Amino acid sequence: MQHIKAATPPLPGNPLRALFRPKRWDFWTWVTAAVYLFLLAFIVYPLFSLLFNSFFNDKGAFSLENYGHFLKLKYYYGSLWNSLKVSGLATVFAILVGVPLAYVTTRYDIKGKGLIRILVIMSLLSPPFIGAYSWILMLGNNGFITRFLHEIGIPFKSVYGWKGIVFVFTLQFYPHIFLYVSGALRTIDTSLEEAAESLGRSAFHRLMTITLPLIFPTLSAGALMVFMASFADFGTPMLLGQGFKVLPILAYEQFISEMGGNPAMASTLSVILIVCSTAILFLQRYVVSRKNYTMTGMRTPKVQQLKTLPKWILTCCALLVACVSMIPQATVIVTSFIKTKGPVFHPGFSLNSYKEILFRVPKAIAHTYTFSLISIVIMIVMGMLVAYVLVRRKSKITAMLDGIIMIPYVMPGTVLGISLIIAFNKPPLILTGTWVILVIAYVIRKLPYTIRSSTAILHQLDKSVEEASISLGVPPMKTFFKTTGRMMAPGVMSGGILSWVTTINELSSTVVLYTGATATISVSIYSEVFTANYGTGAALASILSATTLISLLIANKLSKKGLQL
Repeated sequence: MQHIKAATPPLPGNPLRALFRPKRWDFWTWVTAAVYLFLLAFIVYPLFSLLFNSFFNDKGAFSLENYGHFLKLKYYYGSLWNSLKVSGLATVFAILVGVPLAYVTTRYDIKGKGLIRILVIMSLLSPPFIGAYSWILMLGNNGFITRFLHEIGIPFKSVYGWKGIVFVFTLQFYPHIFLYVSGALRTIDTSLEEAAESLGRSAFHRLMTITLPLIFPTLSAGALMVFMASFADFGTPMLLGQGFKVLPILAYEQFISEMGGNPAMASTLSVILIVCSTAILFLQRYVVSRKNYTMTGMRTPKVQQLKTLPKWILTCCALLVACVSMIPQATVIVTSFIKTKGPVFHPGFSLNSYKEILFRVPKAIAHTYTFSLISIVIMIVMGMLVAYVLVRRKSKITAMLDGIIMIPYVMPGTVLGISLIIAFNKPPLILTGTWVILVIAYVIRKLPYTIRSSTAILHQLDKSVEEASISLGVPPMKTFFKTTGRMMAPGVMSGGILSWVTTINELSSTVVLYTGATATISVSIYSEVFTANYGTGAALASILSATTLISLLIANKLSKKGLQL
C-alpha cells in the first residue's frame, strides 16, 4: 500500500505539488522554476511594492488619501480624461486611415504594394517621439511649414496641444490596423460577400455590413494595440503637450520632481494606469466573445483587376498615405545634415551635427547598443526556453506562467520604471542607478513579444523529430539545443530583431531609470529637443532610423530563409 501511495499522482487541487516533487525535477522543471523566480522578482514583487506604496500618504501613514486626491482634484482626474481622449481619438483616426489602406492594397491590383508595405512598417518601427520631434521642426512655432503658411497668409498656430498629439499618434500607430486588417482580408471567406453581391448590394454596403463585421476580432485587436500604445506613450505628449497633461507624464512628474516629488502619488497614478489598461483589454475580449465569427476559409478573395485610371488613382492615394507617415523620418535625416549654430539652422549642408554628437554623447550611443544587445540575447534565450515549456509541457503551472508573462503587456513604460525603482531602491538588492536595471526593464517590456513569436514557430514544428532524438538516448536538454532550438532559430531571430528595434528606441522606461552614467540615444534625443539643439537631436534620431532600417532588412531576409513570423 505504501508503494501505491507513493506512485499516486498529485491531487487535482494542488498544481504546485507537481513542480516541487524532487523526482520530477528534470531540465524543463528547472527552467520553469528559474523563470518563475525571475518573474516573481522583477514583475510581481515590483507591482506589489507599487500597490503597497500607493496606500501611504506623504507623511508615511497608511491612508487612502492619494486615491481621494485623485478623485477630487481635477489636476489628477483630468489627466486620466486627457489620456482617454487622445488615445480614443487616435484609435478612431487610425482605423479610418488603416482600414481603407488595407482594403485597397489587398483587394485591388494597385502598383507598388511591396513599397507601400515597407514604408508602413518603417513608420511603425520608428519611435513615436521622433515623429513628434519631426513635426515640431515642420509645424512647430518656428517650423518651416508654419513659416511658409504665415507668409502666404494662412493662419496656423502650431502642432502643439492635444490635436497635435492625436495627429502624431494616428500617423505613428495606424500601421497596427493596416497589418492586422490586411492579414484578415487575405484569408476571409468571401461566400457571404458574393451572396450579398448577388442580391444587389453595393460594394460599400457589403463592406460595412459583412466584411467589417467578419474581421471585427482582428480589427479590434489592432485597435487595442493602437489604444494601448498611445495610452502608455510618454515622449509624444511630453514634447507636444505644452501643459496638456496625460497620466504617464503626471506619474513621471510626481515621481521625479525638482521639488522632491511625491512617490506615493506617483504610485497611485501608476496603479490607476494599470487598472485602466487592464480594463480596456478585458473590455475588448468581452466584446469579441459575445459573437461567433467562425468562417470556413474555403473561398479566399481574389484580387480585382482595375482599369488604368482607377488603378493609378488608388495607387497614388495609398502611396500618399504611406509617404506622409514617412515624412518625419525623412525630415529628421535631411535636418541632421543642415548647418546649425546652437538652435538656429543656416543655409547649406554639413556633418557638424554628427561630429558634435560623437564628441558630446559617444557613451549614450555605446550604451544603447550594448544594453539592447545584452537584453535581446536574454530575450531570445528565455523566449525559446519559455515557449517550449508553454507549448510542449502544458499544465496549470505553465498556464499561470503565461499569465504572469503577459502582465507587462498592460504596463506603460513609466509605470514599469517607477515600480522597479520603488522595489530595488533599498536593501537587500539595490539596482537603482545601474545599467542592470535598464536591461531588466527592457527584457520585461519586450519578452512577451519574443515569447509569442517563439510559441507561434514551435506550434508549426512536428514533435516527432525531438521524440526520435530522446528515444535514441539523447537527454531532453541536449535534444532541445541540438535539434528543436536550431529549427526554431531562423524565425526566432527575425522576431528577436524586431524586439531589438523597439528596445533601442525605448524611451518611456529609460527616462525614469537612467542616470547620467547610463544615458541612451533616446534619452539624449529627448534632452536635445528640450534644450532646442535640433541639429544634434536630428543626427541622433537619424542613427536610430538607420539602425531600424538595417534591422528590418535583416529580419526580412531571415524570415524568408526560415519560418515566417
